[in-house]
Formats: sequence, structure tokens, C-alpha cells
Amino acid sequence: MGSLHVQASPSYYECELDVLNRLEALLKLYNFKSGVILHGEKSWEVTEPYFPKFKDITVVFEKYKGECSENEILRLSEEYRDRDFEFIIGIGGGKVIDLAKAVAHEINKDVVLIPTLASTCAAWTPLSVIYNDKGEYTKHTIFPRSNLMVLIEPRILLTSPLNYLRAGVGDTLAKFYESIALTKHLSNLRIPIQLALKTADVIQTVLLRDSKQALADLEIGFLSEVLIGVFETNIAAGGLVGGLGDEFGRVAAAHSIHNALTKFNETHNLLHGEKVAYGVLVQLSLENKFDEIGALIPFYKELSLPYSFSLLGLDINDRDTLATIAYATLVPEETIHFMNESFSEEDIINAILRLESFVKRN
Repeated sequence: MGSLHVQASPSYYECELDVLNRLEALLKLYNFKSGVILHGEKSWEVTEPYFPKFKDITVVFEKYKGECSENEILRLSEEYRDRDFEFIIGIGGGKVIDLAKAVAHEINKDVVLIPTLASTCAAWTPLSVIYNDKGEYTKHTIFPRSNLMVLIEPRILLTSPLNYLRAGVGDTLAKFYESIALTKHLSNLRIPIQLALKTADVIQTVLLRDSKQALADLEIGFLSEVLIGVFETNIAAGGLVGGLGDEFGRVAAAHSIHNALTKFNETHNLLHGEKVAYGVLVQLSLENKFDEIGALIPFYKELSLPYSFSLLGLDINDRDTLATIAYATLVPEETIHFMNESFSEEDIINAILRLESFVKRN
């Protein structure tokens, strides 16, 4: 029986209108007296109308510099390590939130997260994805302490751009396909892994059924139950799969393909979840699951998720590009290796080419 490290959820989670009005009372439960609020420019702009004025707790505001990088983590850790703060509040999208978690870990403080986008499960998970200062993926780090609180004010998410929710759907849907790839070789599924897979089933059901309606509701600014359901699926359910399943519920080949694609300037206009969505199709091609690909293509087309090389801004006939992707996908620290299969660079290239041929025929 292999080891399984379960960090299923934050200590406290709430998704309600006006939840931030209770923020100071929630912080006082821990006898906190002072903290740092880390935010982006746009994220604070959309959060400020719902953010309370604190009466008894002192906070300072810190604007991040655009990346969750080693340099930014170091800068902020040195800034706040020896000051008398007890918590960090991270307000923003995935990079701000990952930065808040990483800094909180470095200075041994609790972290409270207020997502402004439903584009990843970053607010839920006790890990950070680290990029270099150019925005290229370098690694991800899992922390021993779970996030203290995740508070979703749905009206903040209602202000988020359409393409971020679309990307969130792509990233979260990957949980279903990656968790299957990560567990299919196991002869015994431990209960937390079974729960992770059941959660992944819920994700697939909700997203394939409700994503189109949720995006339509977001576009007109209608806070429907369907839209809130997709918000929570992307943030909470997405994070729960990895929290329960550990390495058997986190990331596999789809995310390795994403990481390889970050090497190209042509893909920098695409969001994380859009590149992951393409990675799902390459992973399914690697697994020879073309029936699954055929079922997903109409959904991708309906949501405008990328399903071909040209939609990534790349040239399928450029052998150097394919070779670079294949090499980067298979570096030793990549998550494709959690699939318990051995792939060659030629396998990756062939999977991309077979996908491209399949898409053209369908």
C-alpha cells in the first residue's frame, strides 16, 4: 500500500453573498490582530466594493508584480518575515493566490484566499505553481499546511472576463481525464482515491452539462444557480480531487503539455486552462482514446477551447516546435511520469500529429 497524503480542503470555506462582511469576525476567531493583503490592481478594483472596513484588525496592502516567481516570493518573504503580522489575505486570480500561499509558507503564517476568477482551483489547493520572471513554468510546490479560509463573494466572480471562466472549465475538466490516467494502473483504490474519482465524475457531469449556460449567464451578468455551480466546480470540486487523491488526483500529461507550451511566445495570449484543455486532447491521443476525443471536440468548439495546433498559434509542420514540446513534456520532474507509463519524445510528437489528423477528419 503506497503512501497517500490527504489535504482535502481549507479549514473553512464559504460561497455566499456578503460573505466578506464576516471576514473580520472570522479572523478574530483566531485572535489575529494584524495582517497583509496581497492583491493585483484589477483584483482589488473588483473586490473593494465588497471589502469591509476593519475595526479591530490592522492590515497593510501590498500589490504584487505580475508573476508568482521565486524572485517575487523572496522579495515579499524578506519584506514581511520579521514584521508583526499573523496572516496573509490573497485577493486575485491564480498567480496572486499562489504567491500568497508561497509567501505565507515561507514566513510560517496562515493564508486566507478570496478568488476574483473561477479559472483554476488555486484558492482551494495547498500548492503553488512557480514561474520564472518571463512567465515560463518552472515547478510546483505542495505545502504542509492547508489554506485557512477560502471565501467566495459570487458577485466578484460575476465581474470576471468570459475567457477566464472558459479557461477554468478547460482546466477543471482535465481533473476527470487526468485522475483516470493516474489511477488506471492501481489494483487497489483506497477510499480517498475513490472519493477523488467520484468528485471528478461530478466535475465532468456538471461542466459538460452546464458550461455553455454558465458562460451565457456570465456574459449578461446574471448570477444564476447554474453559474454559481460552475464557479464552485472550478474552485472547490477541482481542488478537492487533488486534495483527496494526492498524486493520484492532481496532474498528468495534460498539464505537462501545458507546461511545454509555455515555452512559446505564440501561446502566451492563451490562458492556463486553455492550454491545459488542449493538453487533455493530446493525453487522450497518447492513450489512444479517440472516442473520448470525438465526444469532446463539439464541446470544445461550442466553448471556443483550442483543439488544434493552429488554434495555439503554432505550426504543425515545424518539426523543431514539435521536438521542443516533446522534450519539455518529458523532462524528469514533469507530471506525465505520474501516469506510470513510459513515453518517448516520438510518442509525444505522434500523439500531437494523430490528434491533428483526427481533428481534420472530424
